[in-house]
Amino acid sequence: MSASNKGSLTATVEMIEAGGRSLRVAHWRLGEKSNHPPILFFNGIGANIEAVAPLAEMLTERGFVMFDMPGTGESPDPVMPYNPFTMCWTASQVLDHLGVELCDVMGVSWGGAMAQHFALQHPKRTRRLVLAATTPGMLMVPGNPAALSKMADPRRYIDPEFMNEHFATLYGGVDRDGAAHQKDSHIGRLKPPSPRGYLYQLLAMLGWTSLPALPFLSKEVLIMMGDDDQIVPLINGRILASAIRNSQLKVLKGGGHLFLLTHADESVEALRDFLDAPDTSEELGRAA
Repeated sequence: MSASNKGSLTATVEMIEAGGRSLRVAHWRLGEKSNHPPILFFNGIGANIEAVAPLAEMLTERGFVMFDMPGTGESPDPVMPYNPFTMCWTASQVLDHLGVELCDVMGVSWGGAMAQHFALQHPKRTRRLVLAATTPGMLMVPGNPAALSKMADPRRYIDPEFMNEHFATLYGGVDRDGAAHQKDSHIGRLKPPSPRGYLYQLLAMLGWTSLPALPFLSKEVLIMMGDDDQIVPLINGRILASAIRNSQLKVLKGGGHLFLLTHADESVEALRDFLDAPDTSEELGRAA
């Protein structure tokens, strides 16, 4: 176990054996007294812990747990493929290791699908759910073909010049919060996944959709979408909101696929408004 300061990362980092896999796990403030449950965060496809570390560090009043998927960041390559069920079970074992019983669950993009599955598979461990720039899986409205073609190119992780040149096409949106969250900062935090790690992440969601199960989701859900997202168009958030009874949709004006970073202040404000709101009697009744 170690405290890491790599890039913007200031967290406790450890390798944890869970579900027969070795995963690099980062957690913030779990040992500190808090009135809030920690957040379990599922990252986007191919993204390492450092990519979303600024969000974890802004939420100073609560714990935060995130891990590199197999073959991503510094987690070793997966030996066997996995699916949402097995990876959510593995995530629950990570929580067991860290002594976390109840958490708020959040995911972005690919990780938003995993977060949906976790909330459905482990409802007793999930308090509230936040879905950012994500879809119900294969039953989605695809994004801009130009952005999707660039997303499939592995150079977006290994070639800073390629990423810089195609950043707007890939992610859309404007950088409202300025230099602290600009694209150069994001590019500098990325570490390319291994070819096998990236492939297995793609295969994990092949044929998966949450849509038939979403009407039975009994959690309070915040859906956050950018109106200039070139990868996951806003209509996907509206589909999620129409399928989930206890949901609210927050649209970030001018937000692209990385609005959690480019609109960090607005995103954190929305997260706090949602997660800190008192439990309603209906919510407590559903939990019981």
